[in-house]
Amino acid sequence: MKKFWQDFKAFAFKGNIIDLAVGVMIGGAFGKITTSFVNDIIMPVISLLIGGSDFTSKFIALDGNTYATLEAAQEAGAACITYGTFLQTVIDFLIIALFVFIMVRMIAKLHKKKEEAPAEPARLCPYCKQEVDKEATRCHHCTSEIGDAE
Repeated sequence: MKKFWQDFKAFAFKGNIIDLAVGVMIGGAFGKITTSFVNDIIMPVISLLIGGSDFTSKFIALDGNTYATLEAAQEAGAACITYGTFLQTVIDFLIIALFVFIMVRMIAKLHKKKEEAPAEPARLCPYCKQEVDKEATRCHHCTSEIGDAE
């Protein structure tokens, strides 16, 4: 049992796990911000464009009856397809996906710039043609003196 707790402690407090936990917390907060953005800014504009009604109240009652509101249909026990809420969730997802895509693209560009730095050509021993350190004065392959860097 003691070994189990030691292994768990080693696992739980590794840097990667802490980074993951921080990422999940930031992701949750970002999700709340995005949901608020969609609910409070995007959807009212869409509702205004389609006639001024609350978009989340759009539904189809599957029992064949007509109800004035979603709440009335739910009180009557009717199964409903709430396509307005679904569409709002899809828009929420698309905005999050767009921001994640932009972030990944920016990070990829940063990594690409680091990789594009030209590598210094390898220094070769003039006798055995093996690669040697740029500051070496003697080849570690053939032990020949190679002098200053060329």
